[in-house]
Amino acid sequence: MSHKVVLIPGDGIGPEVAHAARRILDAAAAPLEWIERHAGIAALQRGFKDVLPQETVDEVEQCGVALKGPCTTPVGGGFSSVNVAMRKRLNLYGAVRPVRSLAGVPTRFEGVDLVVVRENTEGLYAGIENEITRGVVTSLKVATEEACTRIAHFAFRYAVARGRKRVTVFHKANIMKLSDGLMLRCSKTVHDNWYPQIVYDELIIDAACMRLVQDPTRFDVIMMENLYGDVISDLCAGLVGGLGVVPGANIGEHTSVFEAVHGSAPDIAGKGLANPLAIVMSSVMMLNHLAETRGDEACKKAANKVRDAYNRALLDGCKTRDLGGELGTDQFADEIIARF
Repeated sequence: MSHKVVLIPGDGIGPEVAHAARRILDAAAAPLEWIERHAGIAALQRGFKDVLPQETVDEVEQCGVALKGPCTTPVGGGFSSVNVAMRKRLNLYGAVRPVRSLAGVPTRFEGVDLVVVRENTEGLYAGIENEITRGVVTSLKVATEEACTRIAHFAFRYAVARGRKRVTVFHKANIMKLSDGLMLRCSKTVHDNWYPQIVYDELIIDAACMRLVQDPTRFDVIMMENLYGDVISDLCAGLVGGLGVVPGANIGEHTSVFEAVHGSAPDIAGKGLANPLAIVMSSVMMLNHLAETRGDEACKKAANKVRDAYNRALLDGCKTRDLGGELGTDQFADEIIARF
């Protein structure tokens, strides 16, 4: 059995790290058939008029699974975010960011093992902005009962499936009483009616941030709306070494996209310096997803092989420059493959 997977290299350092991950998975005998499609600046450079071509969306819908490298998003102008567009068009409503301490990557905290679950389709990231009059701009925060309930079920199902004990909702319902208040009501209803075995609590997000940097080990699964999730997931990555050592997934009813969550780093693109670990870790999540949803033990075996190999490589001191080492992108991939 093999599984068709869309590979979206992205731009900047994306092609380098994406193809390193592909080489690692192929060496691990992962039962995958790769179909390469493009998004971001890479799509524009190939003559597409859109940063997210319809043929890329169609292929992901057809295969159901994609592995994606980073895509550039201009600040304050230019084209809109490829990631936001992909989540909307594929209805990838649940973002999952596992954050764990890695042996061999020393940080200020030890024993961090939490998961950020983010609602991926609404909030201020709905992108509804208007210039009311010259010098006055409004942004509309969107919250619906359907999406709030859906992400709550997603978070609690994830907690149950992974043997997690607690789900904490971060919010600002003391100020945004309607939008964040709706998220809290839906979350509590879902918990009380379907998942009473999971401990449930709520924290105002500013106080929650303080507690995170005091002691992140007190948290298990953290759930929140879109903008909060974007900020908090990066904050949590900083607790364990940065965006280069955390994976990410965007899950929908019928499609899932696994991606490196860091930026495209155009300043080092093409120099062979980028750390491929984040997308490699995301590919392990992808293989586990395939094993769970399609019942393929070969995917599970390959996932374990890759995870064990990069853990051993880090313990042996094999690191790229962002982690204090000297290895380049391909060299780090070679070290992982050598430990299979």
